[in-house]
Amino acid sequence: MGKSVDVVAYFRTSSAANVGTEKGSEPRQREAVERFAKSNGYQIADSFYDAAVSGADLIENRPGFGALLDRIEGNGVRVVLVESIDRFAREMAAGVLGLALMKARSVTVIAADSGADLTEPADPMQKAMIQIALTFAELEKARLVGKLKAARQRKKAATGRCEGRRPVPVDTVALARKLNRRRPKGGQRSLRQIAAALAEVGHVQPQSGRAYHAASIARMIG
Repeated sequence: MGKSVDVVAYFRTSSAANVGTEKGSEPRQREAVERFAKSNGYQIADSFYDAAVSGADLIENRPGFGALLDRIEGNGVRVVLVESIDRFAREMAAGVLGLALMKARSVTVIAADSGADLTEPADPMQKAMIQIALTFAELEKARLVGKLKAARQRKKAATGRCEGRRPVPVDTVALARKLNRRRPKGGQRSLRQIAAALAEVGHVQPQSGRAYHAASIARMIG
């Protein structure tokens, strides 16, 4: 057998009565998924669980699923195992949206009970609905990008600036230049020494409260 493929697992129980280690639903799901993974050369790197979450609940309202998306986007795992399609979602709207989110990230969702690739369903209607959801997601993204661009243009027209670095206060620039001109014993101050001297008298980065970077000092005195 070749090298195993890292995957993540997703579990869901729909009722609070089924939540807990002594209950049957979650352990059953884990056993089925782990058995399927072992038989098919998969290594479960992580797992995510939505407890007492209805299969009809929208994906964006599921904390476990949100954490799963963060994990996928952060480490490159591209396969998600679930016990069955109804553990992923019971309602068409939730299922289609969730699978579209996976497909948009080039992630394959596999049902352990059948081995089926849920992101490439055999049912032509379900497959078409996933494609439609992806299309609407792209349209919404394009609309949002357009709105943000228009907002930036309006702000720039009103204030004269919108993007880029915040301007450094005039008095900070003046002091930086003065410190650069002074030559204490040992020679001219370095950029880092100027930044430290500014910080000592309260001239720091407005957002972080930290001393300015050497590159910022170079721009001030340049």
